[in-house]
Amino acid sequence: MDYGVGNIHSVRRGVEKAGARLDVQARPSAAQLKDADFLVLPGVGSFSAGARGLTGVRRSLLAQLEHGKPALGICLGMQLLFERSEEGPGEGLGFLPGEVRRLRGPKFPQVGWNGVAVKRDPLFEGLGSGFDAYFVNSFAPVPATASDAIAHATYGTRFVAGVRRLNTWGVQFHPEKSSAAGLRILRNFTGLCEELA
Repeated sequence: MDYGVGNIHSVRRGVEKAGARLDVQARPSAAQLKDADFLVLPGVGSFSAGARGLTGVRRSLLAQLEHGKPALGICLGMQLLFERSEEGPGEGLGFLPGEVRRLRGPKFPQVGWNGVAVKRDPLFEGLGSGFDAYFVNSFAPVPATASDAIAHATYGTRFVAGVRRLNTWGVQFHPEKSSAAGLRILRNFTGLCEELA
């Protein structure tokens, strides 16, 4: 989905390297969302701008996630899965209970490589207990349900770097810019989408 704050070009290139094709839609209809094999919510920018970009598709998108449509939220796309953000006004999807809060780190934004520790999850198959990934963020989600968190990183303090509920995953880092580990995550995701189809 292109809701005005996405890094569409690099995400498309990464997903295509992983063996899938993206059909970019700014305002997908309920029928288009239903017919899609999977959904990707990218994002770079503010929570408020992303929330505004969901106007008109929020209800249909949330319905697909609740029905188990495979989806991947990347960076801001992950944050928009939550209810709200300290960054500014706007309503997230509320698919995951919780909010997005400012990191407590040495400087903002965090830009660059950081280690990610992961729980066992098919999204991280083949990556062991952790890997390095590329981040650009000043905020991170705080899930109300601790079991929704499947990855953590540390920048000043420990924060949630990956979440999962049903068939929706979210990562705070950018897999499309995270070298071999990121490509493996995108391949794992597209493989899971094939299995679920």
